[in-house]
Amino acid sequence: MSSAILSADDLNDFISPGVACIKPVETLPKIDDSNPYEVTTEDKVQAQNPAPASISLTDCLACSGCVTSAEAVLVSLQSHTEVINTLDAYSTIDVRHILNSTDSPSIPADAKIFVASISPQVRASIAATFGISERRAGRLIEQFLSGAQGLRLGGNNNSYFNYVFDTNRMREACLVLGAEEVAESLANQPQRKPVITSACPGWVCYAEKTHPHILPHLSALKSPQALSGTLLKSVLSRKLNIHPSQIWHLALMPCFDKKLEASREELTDRWWHDTNPDDTSTTPIRDVDCVITSRELLTLATARSIPLASLPTTPLPASLQQPFPDSTISKFLLRPSSRLAAQTPEAATSGGYLHHILQTQSYLHPGSTITATRGRNIDMTEYTLTSPSGQPLLKCARYYGFRNIQNLVRKLKPPKAGLPGATARRRLINGTATGGSSDYAYVEVMACPGGCTNGGGQIKLEDVANVLPQTRHEVVTTNAKNPASQKEWQARIDEAYFSADTESESDNDNDIDQSHENNDDADVHMSNGHINDNQYKPSPSEIINGINTTEIHALLHHWSDIVSVPQSKLCYTTYRKVESDVGKKKNLGDSERIAAIAGMSGGGW
Repeated sequence: MSSAILSADDLNDFISPGVACIKPVETLPKIDDSNPYEVTTEDKVQAQNPAPASISLTDCLACSGCVTSAEAVLVSLQSHTEVINTLDAYSTIDVRHILNSTDSPSIPADAKIFVASISPQVRASIAATFGISERRAGRLIEQFLSGAQGLRLGGNNNSYFNYVFDTNRMREACLVLGAEEVAESLANQPQRKPVITSACPGWVCYAEKTHPHILPHLSALKSPQALSGTLLKSVLSRKLNIHPSQIWHLALMPCFDKKLEASREELTDRWWHDTNPDDTSTTPIRDVDCVITSRELLTLATARSIPLASLPTTPLPASLQQPFPDSTISKFLLRPSSRLAAQTPEAATSGGYLHHILQTQSYLHPGSTITATRGRNIDMTEYTLTSPSGQPLLKCARYYGFRNIQNLVRKLKPPKAGLPGATARRRLINGTATGGSSDYAYVEVMACPGGCTNGGGQIKLEDVANVLPQTRHEVVTTNAKNPASQKEWQARIDEAYFSADTESESDNDNDIDQSHENNDDADVHMSNGHINDNQYKPSPSEIINGINTTEIHALLHHWSDIVSVPQSKLCYTTYRKVESDVGKKKNLGDSERIAAIAGMSGGGW
């Protein structure tokens, strides 16, 4: 029911299974000498056991035994196989034909516009695997999706992706809006203190199911993946006068949980199209149709017999680029992002939300200083913004990994009325006392230890030997299962991620086709869209943490005008308490229930 590359080895990226992990207890065979609460993988079950359990990542996504059949189906529906099937079923619409037509061209029903968005963590994983820079990794992926030696070569229709975008550009919009959200919270405290990151779907899933008291604290902002999906589908559908169902959006992400995020019913066209969100007579169209991970990208290339190592790492030639129907948005999306803002060691590996908020508050308080204090482990750090006089102005924190997250959740849990000390604890949570987690104005929370570069879908060390010949890449030495080797491999991915702001286009990688070197002068991650970056000169404006905030607001205003939808619907989402059905009586049999869920386009948790 899950992707073929999901395995029990991936479980360590999420919460460790314990006595509350119910699903394995329901499915494991009886073993006389075993612990009935222990999660067991198939290879560890003795041969005499007739029905070994099949435990996949979908059984333990960011929770403790509360993953539903619905989520298992929603994840399994998104894989490299779905990409292949969709490309084989639909031809690619030539956008130039639509834009050059004097009348409304007839678009066949079996054709789509294919668009992809790629996260920087995926590019870092590919860069470490192929021994190239993060920038070149982005171009390699673009060549695979849109180039002459990529997906165009195979399939029933020789379909390819019209556009390939970098999610870092929409991440900048998330950073700017996130800083404003925190500023608003500080102005109205203690109602929403602290604000907690909502960009990690594993963390959001966990909070919705097990700790609903956290939901009022979650940032209402969409993630870069979701915001990119809404922008691309809404603008393309309005500008080209086609239905959103004829735009197919693929997201390449480091994490399997992103598949669940793409399935949320709040992230469909019902929330921005000319329909009522409560109208159930129409089928909702997802803003992100499919999510695949770094490892699944390798599987997709293998399935199409395309050797990624042999693809060029240069921009697409102009002849293969297609114009984006709106020049303002095209210039914004295709211009290099402010990598210094989101991809430095100080910003960590998950997009730099906390870092940007601290830098924004420091900008608003001239002369202030930021100090960092490490917590009980490397994945927990507290930050304090201090005035020139030494007065604390702001406290924030970073919590990565579920062990740290559980401590945070415990501190924010409201006291039960009537219990001893409840009044004092309530004062602490409301921010009227000091020394607790409620002192934080903002907390950056990520489910994976080490952050997003260590996502469960990233390429593992043991995968590298199967991708590149030994002579083409210096694989980390020693056994791939060795913890030291794993740590070294993760360090390489992080290095590729953080080096994005210092990369030189004169890189002399051994695996680069030297015939392309003269063309490698365009400072653009993704070249699709047919834009000359040198023509784009933003007007002088307010620059915070390397991000032009005035430009971001102008872009969002322009987007809202194009689609005639307020920014509140385009940029923000909602969360809700989810009741788990594990251990409860069900009116439908499992097979009927799963079939019903699978037929519900748009999904939801």
